[in-house]
Amino acid sequence: MKFAICQELFENWDWDKQCKVIADIGYTGIEAAPFALTDDVTTVSDDLLKQCRQQAEDYGLQIIGLHWLLAKTEGYHLTTENADVRKATADYLVQLGSMCSKLGGDLMVLGSPFQRNLEEGVTRDVAYRNAAEVLKAAMPRLADQGVRICMEPLTTKETDFVNTCADAMELINLVGEPNLVLHQDVKAMVGAETKSLPEIIHEFAPQVGHFHVNDTNLLGPGMGETDYLPIFKALLETGYDGWISVEVFDYSPGSEKIARESFDFMQDILKQLSN
Repeated sequence: MKFAICQELFENWDWDKQCKVIADIGYTGIEAAPFALTDDVTTVSDDLLKQCRQQAEDYGLQIIGLHWLLAKTEGYHLTTENADVRKATADYLVQLGSMCSKLGGDLMVLGSPFQRNLEEGVTRDVAYRNAAEVLKAAMPRLADQGVRICMEPLTTKETDFVNTCADAMELINLVGEPNLVLHQDVKAMVGAETKSLPEIIHEFAPQVGHFHVNDTNLLGPGMGETDYLPIFKALLETGYDGWISVEVFDYSPGSEKIARESFDFMQDILKQLSN
């Protein structure tokens, strides 16, 4: 298994220090939030992206891709009835794809709950149609950059659009582009799915392009009540060969503590499964 971590956990750390600590712990991948690297994706310089990539690679890290794609932005929305906003959103996703590719990544996780919530009066069917239009406009251009979008289901506490893996597959099939794939997130699946996580992992294994690990307490794997043994067992059984990426939302125990305990816990789970 390949292990990465979402780097916004290391808020206010300079990039080089983040890379050093992440690599020292044992991760080989780093998943970046655009807002953690630049205030404006549309004007970020190639030199900065080259520098960030080189610093990561100097520590043996690959920047695997981006997430929080639309966070801390204005004027972008996935399901809106505003055609100009939909076009702008598609174009922005393509700009993010360029950034991702220049950093050495090939995946972008589309979560961003606030920028996909249904606006007043928009029905579910219309929301899916609008989102599909945005993605259909972006995906071929992203394919040219070698970048996939991994569609992330989120719980109803976070958004009213795409809550389950089945919901995500409905949108993915509507778009019909091979570089639009399914993303699975442990916290989200625990909160939204009616089947067990091993069942969900097995059911959607052929479509999964990326996997986030965390817990319902917003901390890392092993820091809450979620039983990870059957989760990792299912991933091994299905032959998942993508990245396992730690994404947390509560930074209070400390960035390095969370990153280290999460990594050590996952290594322990793998040892248990190998016995």
